Amino acid sequence: MTRLTWIGHSTVLIETGGRRLLTDPVLSHGIGPIRRRGNRVRHEIGVLDAVLISHLHHDHLDLGSLRSLNRDATVVVPAGGARLVRKEFIDVREVAHGDQVSIGGLRVEATPARHSGLRLPFGPRGPALGYVIDGDHRIYFAGDTAIFPAMELIGPGLDVAILPIGGWGPRLRGGHMDPVRAAEALTILRPRSVMAIHWGTLWPIGLGRVLRARFEAPLRSFAEEAALIAPDVRVLLLDPGDGVTLGGAGGDFASAG
Repeated sequence: MTRLTWIGHSTVLIETGGRRLLTDPVLSHGIGPIRRRGNRVRHEIGVLDAVLISHLHHDHLDLGSLRSLNRDATVVVPAGGARLVRKEFIDVREVAHGDQVSIGGLRVEATPARHSGLRLPFGPRGPALGYVIDGDHRIYFAGDTAIFPAMELIGPGLDVAILPIGGWGPRLRGGHMDPVRAAEALTILRPRSVMAIHWGTLWPIGLGRVLRARFEAPLRSFAEEAALIAPDVRVLLLDPGDGVTLGGAGGDFASAG
């Protein structure tokens, strides 16, 4: 049995194989000039076995959020980023693309991503990564990325792909997927289902009132495009705090909400 809960932005609680993993924790009301829609996390995080960091940007590696987690969780971070979190956690493991980590019997493999890994303004640089988690189901967490050719090597046998479809500002720069490009990625990855993340959670102060529709539209656009070009992939329509439970082999969903 696997349970996936979208906490918001790129933060997903993955419960599989009897283990609890959290991706790119952003759990506060905001980071710098960006604020969380609803201003609070709707789901209790609890005790974790591991934290997976995709890259070193502040909206993916948020030190304040990390300090709120249990110190004995294993933290998997891109090579070059361990010094940012080593004081906060007992077990910190740096990885590069192709490296594998065992988390209590789960196999977690770092995959490439096409995105900047520089932490501004003066922080370290590390590779941007995704992760494939093999537990009760095979799950791909893409982190932040544009489409890249090696995606086809990740795809075979995926039960769920967790893909970014937007951002936290009114425009997307390079190294991201918008709803159309994320739908195109489905034709390469060929997962049974897809969870859309990195949209509609964070926005700059003030823009949530004047440009609200622009931040909330990506999921609808993604679902429509996916239905056209990847109709066999089930699109999970989730809001922050919502989750889904996968049943037995094949990744059928036992429940949602």
